[in-house]
Amino acid sequence: MYYEEDHFNKKKKTLSIKEAMLKGANFCAYQERSQYEVRNKLYTYGLHENEVDEVLSDLIVQGFVNEERFAKTYVGGKFRVKKWGRIKILQGLKHHKISEYCIRQAMKEIDEDYETTLIELLEKKSKTIKGADDFDRNTKLARYAIGRGFEGALVWEVIKRQS
Repeated sequence: MYYEEDHFNKKKKTLSIKEAMLKGANFCAYQERSQYEVRNKLYTYGLHENEVDEVLSDLIVQGFVNEERFAKTYVGGKFRVKKWGRIKILQGLKHHKISEYCIRQAMKEIDEDYETTLIELLEKKSKTIKGADDFDRNTKLARYAIGRGFEGALVWEVIKRQS
């Protein structure tokens, strides 16, 4: 382990590759992580690009990092727990720099219960929304659901059916 000066003139601890590997494995064991998250974390340990690539590839080979598994877990959690729609989930996956293949595989996790979840979300929210008239209430409901990442056309279709 050695120290290097950072831009605030404080000594910054730089880990060896072996130490970074152990810390990276612990970081990944805590919860599913994307390659993007792990790469950024490894850079905070003071590693250089080639060292980060080496540690990351070792973590992938050992099964600590798996992009498809991360994507499926992410989609499942955001949909079932947070009640996010496809658009917001897709944006989150792209933020993590997930490949198109993994995105397609992961999005299959939400196909069957999607509209049912939207209906439940709108029914629950409609109890708390106040509006001057039905148009005002429906607009607020739609804005809420679209903000949660559901497609506008589907949101309006469900709202019209409920009215």
